[in-house]
Amino acid sequence: MLTSKQRAVLRAMAAKEDTIIHIGKGDLTDNIVTQVADALNARELVKGKVLETSTLSPREACDTLCERCRAQAVQVIGSKFVLYKRNEKNPKIELPKSRKAV
Repeated sequence: MLTSKQRAVLRAMAAKEDTIIHIGKGDLTDNIVTQVADALNARELVKGKVLETSTLSPREACDTLCERCRAQAVQVIGSKFVLYKRNEKNPKIELPKSRKAV
């Protein structure tokens, strides 16, 4: 689970990223899920957009992709969403450590 500080760092990084996932009238096909999973493996942070032709809301698309790709939602704003999944073998993004309550 991401802390608010980690989420803020990821949001700032995502602002500079290009939107690489577009979900249209075909909604979430297996091909799109595979593309997202591959992109998360390579980049760890992915920005997507739900087009007006889609039957899904951006929140629904984000939640479904999180579930199917085992990723975490960073934010959903307007028609865009940001996903994060740490690459365990070769991490690219260093997040601030989360503090655990004693």
